[in-house]
Formats: sequence, C-alpha cells, structure tokens
Amino acid sequence: MAHHVHIIGGGLAGSEAAWQLAQAGVKVRLSEMRGGGDMTPAHQTDALAELVCSNSFRSDDAENNAVGLLHEEMRRLGSLIMAAGDAHRVPAGSALAVDREGFSAEVTARLAAHPNIEIVRERVDELPAEGLAIVATGPLTAAPLAEAIARATGADALAFFDAIAPIVHGDTIDMDICWKASRWDKGDADYINCPMTKEQYLAFRQGLLKGEKVAFREWEKDTPYFEGCMPIEVLAERGADTLRYGPMKPVGLDDPRTGRWPYAVVQLRQDNALGTLWNMVGFQTKLKHGEQVRLFRTIPGLEKAEFARLGGLHRNTFLNSPRLLDGTLRLRGAPHIRFAGQITGCEGYVESAAVGLLAGRFAAAELRGAPLVPPPATTALGALLGHITGGADAATYQPMNVNFGLFPPLEARRAKKADRKKLYTDRARADLCTWLAAATA
Repeated sequence: MAHHVHIIGGGLAGSEAAWQLAQAGVKVRLSEMRGGGDMTPAHQTDALAELVCSNSFRSDDAENNAVGLLHEEMRRLGSLIMAAGDAHRVPAGSALAVDREGFSAEVTARLAAHPNIEIVRERVDELPAEGLAIVATGPLTAAPLAEAIARATGADALAFFDAIAPIVHGDTIDMDICWKASRWDKGDADYINCPMTKEQYLAFRQGLLKGEKVAFREWEKDTPYFEGCMPIEVLAERGADTLRYGPMKPVGLDDPRTGRWPYAVVQLRQDNALGTLWNMVGFQTKLKHGEQVRLFRTIPGLEKAEFARLGGLHRNTFLNSPRLLDGTLRLRGAPHIRFAGQITGCEGYVESAAVGLLAGRFAAAELRGAPLVPPPATTALGALLGHITGGADAATYQPMNVNFGLFPPLEARRAKKADRKKLYTDRARADLCTWLAAATA
C-alpha cells in the first residue's frame, strides 16, 4: 500500500498517531521491529501498544487532576488508546487501570483492521530521507536508529533508567493477613494492603539496602533515574522514613484486625480483568531476581507469593526536545520528520499517547495544507506540548508527567487552594472547545 506518512514504532504514541492519521483519511505505513525478529529488553510480546511497566493510566478525575483532564481531552479527540483503555478497564478506585493483554490486543486488532494502515514488522535503522515521517520508537530505541538520530541532531540523546514493578499471582496472597481497601475508603476496595509493624518495616528496609542489585555497565553508571519511577531500594537509601512517606504510606488505611493504621503498608493493584494478577505499587526495582523473591516474601501476606513477573531495569533514551523540535514536533534540522512519545521526553503512558495524537493530527493538517495550530497552553494537551517544545529549560531538560505546574497561571491568583484545580480544568475545557470549533470550521 502506498503511504503518505511513515510511522516508526508501534508503542502507544505510534499507535495513536497512526489511528489519528488513518481516521483523517491518510495512508499510513506503521513499522514495528517486534515481531520481525527483534525485541527490546523490556517488552515480552509483539503486540502493539504493549504496557511494559504498570497497568495504570493514573487518575481519571478530570475535575481535579491534570492527567484525568488529559484523559478527557484525548477522548474528545477520538483517541484509540483511551477507547481501548476504557474497554478493558479493571478496578482501581478513581484511577484508570487496564487489563494489559486485552488492551494491547484491542489496539493491535483495530489498527490491523483499518484500511488506511499497513503494519510492517521491520526494524528501521535510518531516518527517512524524504516524505512525512513520525518517529515514535520510545525510550528503548534500537541502537542503529538512535545513532542515526544523534547524527541528524548533532547531539547525543539524553538517557535515564526506568524500573519495572513485580506482579504477584492473586491466589498466593494471604488474605487472612492482608485486606482490600482504598485509602480513606475512597471508591471501592480496589487495593490489597499488606501491613507492617515498625520492626518488620525496618528489617525490610535493611534488606533493600543490602540486597544484591543488577550491576551497571560502564556507560550506564552516570545515567540519572527519573524521579517519578525511582527504584524502591534507591528510595530506601534516602532515609529511614522515606518509604513510609512514599509508596509504603499507611495513612488512611485502617487495618480491620486492629482498627488502626499500620506502621507501613505495601499496596497491590489489580493488573488484569480476571483479578488474578496484582501489581506491587511503587515497587520498581533493580534487585536481582533471586533477591526479589527472597525479600518480597518477607512482606506480611506475601510469604508464599508466586510472581508472574519480577521487577527489572532498562535504559531509556530521549531527545533534548526544547532545543531540537519546533512547536508542532518537527525536527528543526529536518522538518519532514516529527517525533512523538517518550522519546520526546514526556513521561507516562497517557502522555506518550497524547503526544502521538498531536503528531498525527499535525501531520494530517500539513497534508491538507491546513494551518498547524497547537492546542492552547491552558489545556492539558497544550501544556504538555508547550513544555516539550520550549517551555522547559533545554540545559536541564528531564522527563515530565503532565501536571498543573505546566499550565499558565490562573488569573484568579488568590483563589482558595481547594478551588484552584477546578479552575484549571474549567478553563481548559472552555479553551479546548474554542480550539476544536476553530479547527473544524
């Protein structure tokens, strides 16, 4: 099939970009190396939009949360990723979590069935010399293409480590010790909670500190972690109470056996629709697999735990996008090429898909000869795009999740703190409606 746009990479961003283009009547060639003889250190299948870390899209609260607002905006723009996420939702309180296998299978099937999309299982080692292209190869871009990008940009890609949390078989969790509840009883009882006494917590922290870790290669030693996905043993190094104020926070969780908050809590979140798999929340780790099994089985309620997947560590790469990309994600030195997803330096499943959505819509508008008008900076889409393409300081650029700190300040500066999030989202909704009306006029 002759194509108008070549998309390289079939993750969340590439899949969303392909969908947006195809829905606009544009012929797309979607190149994905998995399934063609190549694999990454983190993926396990050749399915498009595979979720390699958590199964959570985080908060779905569009009234008070920036990522929830981003969910809503993407739904308004016909997002495939959000549609598949909604179709394969699993319980997670006010968050949107999905059955990872059902989700990626849905995305793969819908893209494969679209008459405007050709999926080709191939590794692309060079940037296209001509024709519109979107590079959405993600944080695990294959070395040959990463080298080609470095040559084209005149600068090395930045890098950080990302860690994967373990997944436990639900029927191996001792529910005589653990209990189901959401913090402060908000929503349904969607999390399994494993309580710890002070003595158990301190012993567990010591185990994290002393446990044998994956050795770094020489070229990896100075690569920084992303703060939003910090390995739990690195958090443990920061102080005796760091974990108790982070992923092991007991606040708002009453142990039904005592009626009181435990000293610390390990939470597990449902990872599939059947409720048979549970993700250890915030337990990204670089411990060796044997150490993980030994140490995590000291957690009350997990003494006999069986693991469907153990934690892991992989190296992520991303561009210095504020310096290299223009306001519509085009590479300044080669404007026929756009970048999308985590390789641009956004962080998170939804953010990656959102940037893919924008890249696809920008490319479709360019082919139509229509003005390339970015969404307002007051919207979640616009705030994220603005941060990537110039709002951040290029000298200190690091991966970022969407948050209200990326939005322009409110005019009502003296508004009560409790009202400010709602003011952000109300303004965003109004401005998105105006932008959409102008785009379709």
